[in-house]
Amino acid sequence: MAIIQLSNIKKRYDNGILVIDDLNLTVADKELLVLVGPSGCGKSTLLRIIAGLEQVTSGELCIDNERINDREPADRDIAMVFQNYALYPHMTVRGNLEYGLKNRKTPKEEIKKRIAHAAKLLEIEPFLDRKPRQLSGGQRQRVAMGRVIVRQPRVFLFDEPLSNLDAKLRAQMCIEIKTLQRSLGTTSLYVTHDQLEAMTLADRIVVLNKGTIEQIGTPMEIYDTPATIFVADFIGSPPMNFLDRHVLEQHLGHSFSYSEETDLLAFRPEIILLGEHLDKGPVFHTQIELIKPIGTGCHVLTRWNNMIFTIEIKERLTHDHGQKLSFTVAHQDFHTFKKNTGKRTRNK
Repeated sequence: MAIIQLSNIKKRYDNGILVIDDLNLTVADKELLVLVGPSGCGKSTLLRIIAGLEQVTSGELCIDNERINDREPADRDIAMVFQNYALYPHMTVRGNLEYGLKNRKTPKEEIKKRIAHAAKLLEIEPFLDRKPRQLSGGQRQRVAMGRVIVRQPRVFLFDEPLSNLDAKLRAQMCIEIKTLQRSLGTTSLYVTHDQLEAMTLADRIVVLNKGTIEQIGTPMEIYDTPATIFVADFIGSPPMNFLDRHVLEQHLGHSFSYSEETDLLAFRPEIILLGEHLDKGPVFHTQIELIKPIGTGCHVLTRWNNMIFTIEIKERLTHDHGQKLSFTVAHQDFHTFKKNTGKRTRNK
């Protein structure tokens, strides 16, 4: 069992830069929590604080109600997988897996048992006597994960472990990490800047921005009901389309029944309606700028009132640049925000 509690965590460097600002977070036992956000938002720093590689300026860090602020990294019972594989090049895979256990004076038979279990779990049994240079990137990452698995820690920390892999292998490894974490039941925190990775892996996602939490929720909660303009813009590929409510009402002659505080509207590319559905909401008469085929359908960049929208159409278009395309968005599919607070407004 491992429940991680971060209370009023603040991290300020000696140069005065505030990286983490009064952050509160609880990670449930056996949960895989993903920290996602742009570069510099504090996600890797937060992971290093939990690991004991960075000291907090203020606040309390607990695992299972035990305060661990002052514990050395080796005494926290936490294992970490980094972006670079950090394997010893002169050792075999087996040697890399054994190394930490030998340092901890683990009995030889127990070492053999743990390595056999991890190698089978990660499907690296054929590579145990090879050196890291003889392995592919994906195989090296499996070995790096094997090193933390054999330790049997209370907590796994993953710091962008897949960022050095190509897209296809990254997608495959995402599934493997998710399956592995579920089978082991180890409380895990995973850092990434890749929202697709976050959506694939997470039980819950924490969206970070400038050292503060913008939103915490399941992947679909984050996607369906973004709490802030930042989350709405950051999560989703292609991202949401934003437009000023008053500009929309003025140019379309369409009045919305949203609350007065709502002054910014947004819609996702895939929820647009075409053809006979144009009576469901305000109609945008647009001009096609670019069509990007995505296999079964396409992403279309369209121009309306000097704004560019990206929409997703689930069929192949034969239109050309400059042709007209009309679509609508149903009233209930607009996301509503207030600009000066950046917060979602309550309209539905």
